[in-house]
Amino acid sequence: MPTRTSTARWQGSLKDGAGNMRLASGAYEGSFSYLSRFESGEGTNPEELIAAAHAGCFSMALSNVLGKAGLTPNSIETSATIHLDMPAGITKVELSTVGDVPGLSEADFIKHAEDAKANCPVSKALAAIEITLTAKLAS
Repeated sequence: MPTRTSTARWQGSLKDGAGNMRLASGAYEGSFSYLSRFESGEGTNPEELIAAAHAGCFSMALSNVLGKAGLTPNSIETSATIHLDMPAGITKVELSTVGDVPGLSEADFIKHAEDAKANCPVSKALAAIEITLTAKLAS
């Protein structure tokens, strides 16, 4: 399997400094600061990028689980909300997913979503914290 790399550079003190994060693929580059991480400043933050990674990983894992069950989703839309509580750090992730999957009951969709949550690589990496899941079919 391939390895993935991202880089970050920080300059200055924690509260007055600023940084930049970049994906090696070039798909994303953005600034971050104390304000964007711990308050409401412009720019991104590590937790937002972890949330994006978790939402993407989970959506792909759920598509895989559904495929193994002989189902092809029209779409899966997932959001991930990261809770950063200092000084403890990241304490919780809330996943919320809506799937458009023809021929599937809501109960079976939830069962498949729970399987994906347990087996997505990012969920496994975050296993030390609480991960909750809300799953429903699109109306």
